[in-house]
Amino acid sequence: GAAMRTEISTAAAFVTRLLRAAGGIGEEQLRCFRECLQEALREHYKHHWFPLLPSKGSGYRCIRINHQMDPLIGKAAGTIGLSHERLFQLLPSELTLWVDPFEVSYRIGEDGSICVLYEGPQPGGKTSQPLESRTSCQEEWRIGRASPAKSYSMMTVSS
Repeated sequence: GAAMRTEISTAAAFVTRLLRAAGGIGEEQLRCFRECLQEALREHYKHHWFPLLPSKGSGYRCIRINHQMDPLIGKAAGTIGLSHERLFQLLPSELTLWVDPFEVSYRIGEDGSICVLYEGPQPGGKTSQPLESRTSCQEEWRIGRASPAKSYSMMTVSS
C-alpha cells in the first residue's frame, strides 16, 4: 500500500484543491472528502498498480469527468453530501487525471496541455522526458475552461 501513497494523496489533494477554489465547502468537509477519495483510490488501484510497468493499467486508473462524474469522485463527494449536480458546478466539466506509478498528471479540457502534478524517481534510474513549461499549465486555469461563466482563482501546484 505504501508504494502508491504519494501518487494517491497527490491526486486526492488536487481534486480537493479544485473544490476548495470553487468555494462554499467547509475545511472539515474537504478533509473528509480527501480522505474518502484516497481510500476509494487505494481500494480501486489495489490490484492495478505495477511499478515495474508504470503504464500498465493506466486506463483503469484514469480519473475522468466528461459530462459524467467519475464514480470514485462521486462516491467521495456523496460522503460529504455533495450531489453529482453540485460537483459538476464546482469542478471543470472536462477533467482527466492520470494516476500512475511515479507520475500524476492532469488535463483540463479536451485539448488542454497535460500538466504534471507529481513525478517520482523512476526505478532503475531511467530519466524521464523534461516537463513542459509550467506557464502553459497555469494558462489552462484561466483560459482552458469549457464554461467561462464561472471564475476560478489561480492555483499553483506544489509537490
